[in-house]
Amino acid sequence: MRNLLSFYEFLKYFKMFTTCVFCKIGRKEAEAAIKYESDDIVVFNDINPVARHHYLSVPKQHLRNVKSLNKVEHMNLLETMICGGKHVIEQEGGDLNDLRMGFHVPPFNTVDHLHLHLISPASSMSMFHNIMFKPNTWWFATASQIKGRLKQSIGESSTSNNDQ
Repeated sequence: MRNLLSFYEFLKYFKMFTTCVFCKIGRKEAEAAIKYESDDIVVFNDINPVARHHYLSVPKQHLRNVKSLNKVEHMNLLETMICGGKHVIEQEGGDLNDLRMGFHVPPFNTVDHLHLHLISPASSMSMFHNIMFKPNTWWFATASQIKGRLKQSIGESSTSNNDQ
């Protein structure tokens, strides 16, 4: 049974690896206006921008969504995504003082690959988009909120490991 589950997990990963559009962008197998790239992330234009500067900071490693973040190394990845995205905002002339930065929370994410939205100027968004990207709601979590949850999760798991 365990081998069947492992094989099933492999098939799921293989399907995701070959079909995920953000994975393809990270491997340069799909077109995107890439503004920044490192070993771990790519930052590119959102295809449906809600403000003059709307970018996605995406890890090259496939992680499904914010609920997949639960390890110490994910904190470093999150910091890299934030720094890379802010670098692009500055480089492209956006305003860091009028920046909305966060993640859609499942089931409200449209692509099942972790991606950080960076939107500037946030004050220029329509009423609809202000609701869609409303900070600290059950459908959109700010980067700071996710960092806090991740710190708590990491702290709890290290505490429970020490108890054993």
